[in-house]
Amino acid sequence: MRKQTLLRSLQVATATSALALAAGMASAEDYTRFGIEEDIPGMCSYESIDAKDYSGRELTIITHAIPVIGEPTKLHAEQFAELTGAEVEVVHVPFGDLFQRIMIPFQTGQDAYDVLFYASLWVGDFNPYLATVPEAYRNSSGMQGLTDTTRDVGMWGGEMKQYIMDGDRHYLKFREDIFSDPEMQARFLEETGRELTVPETWEEYNEVAKVFSGWDWDGDGEPNYGSAEVVKRDDLMFSAFISRAAPYAKHPDVEGGFFFDLETMEPLINNPGWVRGLELFVDAQEAFPPGGTNFGLGDEIFSFGGGETLMSYSWDDALIQAQQEDSPIRNEVNTAMLPGAREVWNRETGEWDTFEEPNRAAYITWGWTSAVSEASQNKDMAFDYLCFFANEANTKHDLQIGRFGVNPYRAGHFDAEFWAGELGWDPDMAAQYVETLQSIDGYDNRVFDLRVPGVGQFMTSLAAGVAEAVAGQSTPQEALDGVAEEWTQIVERIGPDRVREAYANVVELEDAR
Repeated sequence: MRKQTLLRSLQVATATSALALAAGMASAEDYTRFGIEEDIPGMCSYESIDAKDYSGRELTIITHAIPVIGEPTKLHAEQFAELTGAEVEVVHVPFGDLFQRIMIPFQTGQDAYDVLFYASLWVGDFNPYLATVPEAYRNSSGMQGLTDTTRDVGMWGGEMKQYIMDGDRHYLKFREDIFSDPEMQARFLEETGRELTVPETWEEYNEVAKVFSGWDWDGDGEPNYGSAEVVKRDDLMFSAFISRAAPYAKHPDVEGGFFFDLETMEPLINNPGWVRGLELFVDAQEAFPPGGTNFGLGDEIFSFGGGETLMSYSWDDALIQAQQEDSPIRNEVNTAMLPGAREVWNRETGEWDTFEEPNRAAYITWGWTSAVSEASQNKDMAFDYLCFFANEANTKHDLQIGRFGVNPYRAGHFDAEFWAGELGWDPDMAAQYVETLQSIDGYDNRVFDLRVPGVGQFMTSLAAGVAEAVAGQSTPQEALDGVAEEWTQIVERIGPDRVREAYANVVELEDAR
């Protein structure tokens, strides 16, 4: 089946980019029209891509819905089409449908898409259908600048199967101006009997969020709230929940698995540490904005980034949104590692261990990635597009736009001068932000996403169970017991040895010191 026929059969309702100019291809000097301040020399710079001629050829890209990742995909497709003469079609798909829209053509042998943007944890299912990134691109300046952690995301079976254009982790974002305000400090002390501090545990996070929920603490005439979180079942809620559960269930001295016991492949998802995390996730609802129990990632970005909420956690996007040049809260926000836990479940002893300093678990959560289909007949053009998407000039531009979903992934992004000197952030805030990123990237007690075959089934099951508890349809223990039972069935369907072999790669990353 031809690509066009397949796309019509799937009833694609999306904007496309058939954008080669009738009067001839654009020149590299036109990049300023797209908000790019200056070209940066390199293998895939504007000047280098301008020298390519792909006239008469079609490139088909599947990506997430606009804005997150979908918007920069479309923007750089327009640029690529104008520079090279290619006809570029961009298919935008909601997150809940994206896995199947990519996987079905793979399984049926269809050459549907040349370029794929998706959640990197899906590599456990996608890897047999992905083209290995050629050496020339692996040696490009952009690839050479990757941090070790982000490079690991692209690897499978010793080969780079994913083209890195994003780096992701969860951390805490908060309104520094409110936390440092004497009036706010006095009010918090009066209501709780303790000093207002940046939360070090999830219990403290919930307490602070409730005190600052439902009243106008920023003086704009509208009520504010304590916390914006990703709670929508089919929009990354599983990742937000893992952030909350991790410090209670990821014991720093216990190796061999966080989601499963690697030796037995018994699910750990319903042990007391995970249950404690879900209890606190349910409790947090009291501090959500109206409609907050159905917030997806975009809602979280604009709620915190727009000044409605005091705190948030997840990816960099909400922070970057707050730091837009026209933002009323620009340079009024700050960052820290995710809150931790003073009680941590030890699955080897079957008891809770107490920590004077809260146990933290750095969450290197999936993040967006990209790849080229092995079935593509346009691999040369497809890899050029991805290299262009991730060139230094485009990345510098994309990092500054919160809704784009492109987050720091190169060593140069971990330099405070990049954010303060080049992008105009407050120097102290930039320094704190970079310190947070570096702490996560080098932290010993880490959690990586479940990159195994069938991960979509596992995460759908987890999200459904968590949603039941959030809605009050079951207790946290009952909900996670149901998830554990489903996970056992999924492992049996896929094959314990097959899942274990893939999961061993994740455990190796988590247990590395």
